[in-house]
Amino acid sequence: MAVQHKVSDIGLAEWGRKTIDIAENEMPGLMYLREKYGASQTLSGARIGVCMSVTIQTAVLVETLTALGARVRLCSCNPMSSQDHAAAALAAAGIPTFAWKGETEEEFRWCITQAINFGEENPMNMIMDDGGELTGITMITRPDIWAEIKGISEETATGIHRLDKLNRSGELHIPAINVNYSVTKSKFDNLYGCRESLVDGIKRATDIMIAGKVAVVAGFGDVGKGCAQSLRAFGARIIVTEVDPIAALQAAMEGYKVTTMAEAVKEGHIFVTATGCINIITEEHLLNMKPMAILCNIGHFDVEVDWKYIKNNCDIIQINSNCDLCQLPNGNKVVVLGKGRIVNLTCAQGHPSFVMSTSFTNQVLAQVELWTKTYSPGVHLLPRIQDEEVARCHLEKLGISLDTLSSEQAAYINIDPNGPYKPDYYRY
Repeated sequence: MAVQHKVSDIGLAEWGRKTIDIAENEMPGLMYLREKYGASQTLSGARIGVCMSVTIQTAVLVETLTALGARVRLCSCNPMSSQDHAAAALAAAGIPTFAWKGETEEEFRWCITQAINFGEENPMNMIMDDGGELTGITMITRPDIWAEIKGISEETATGIHRLDKLNRSGELHIPAINVNYSVTKSKFDNLYGCRESLVDGIKRATDIMIAGKVAVVAGFGDVGKGCAQSLRAFGARIIVTEVDPIAALQAAMEGYKVTTMAEAVKEGHIFVTATGCINIITEEHLLNMKPMAILCNIGHFDVEVDWKYIKNNCDIIQINSNCDLCQLPNGNKVVVLGKGRIVNLTCAQGHPSFVMSTSFTNQVLAQVELWTKTYSPGVHLLPRIQDEEVARCHLEKLGISLDTLSSEQAAYINIDPNGPYKPDYYRY
């Protein structure tokens, strides 16, 4: 019989439930979907393995899936990103949950395998992923069910890179929906979510004053843009590093200094990696930084700051569970947050509920699309009209009203007056 849950402390469930109740009020998109699809039980028969950071917002997402008729088994996509009260509340509500903050790598892998196992006769038939971990481990450990999975919805750029690689190699025999490229995900969660949660994580871990310092942001995609805005709003002077000439030009036109990491390390007091790539801050950079520079990563994995080098070559003093003081071989000291993992979740509570409602409404719509319709193998986007629907169901909560096109106006620009208002390929 499948294990039903493993969390840090089931006694935290009451606290978690109270916090979930508050979050529901801030997540109008998910409440809208419960009202729209709940009565018809649109996801009845779906057995969804969910691999996401187990937060209060994820709890509202998972309970929305169950309200639509799905069965869910949940694990975390990151060993350090779980909120123990959220996991406890879900476990106490009867949702199989396998997550706690501070999992070892072995425990992390075990938790993911538990999300797969609904029982031998009724294995997982849908995947909701964040970073591609559940997808990858399913392919390795349960190849017998891989072809039976009806679809995958993927949250992040990291996971999309993995899916695209599988698709190019011919190994992706099932359909997947790229949630990250929905406008109401990438231009909201990535931008505005990071704008609020990055500095929250830095300050909780260090109590540092940001005003007047030089902050280096590596990567100027939507995440990097939000990080740079946040740091500048607190009075930091911003340096951006980039490899993409278009993003670099955008950063320059925002008034930021743009240079190489080799040059930026000579000036920076705070470093934020936001690239989704490896080896952004390396041994050479570390050895040339200012004393007591603060390093953090807001990308998905712990590969942007060379934490492996630090562990193997530095004397490490743990300041608190989220902050390490690391003395380098040359005697210099740097401060590393969250052991190089996603700083807004390891050191704080992640993005606010409202912006996660836009992301997670896309996730539920992607699951409904894949479960109720036939998609060809490969990586797809949600239809543009649904992206606009996600935006619409959040406007009322903000007290916002829209103009409407007249029939003459709609005819003039050759669109349906009810939308979509931009073509599928258009990104704001």
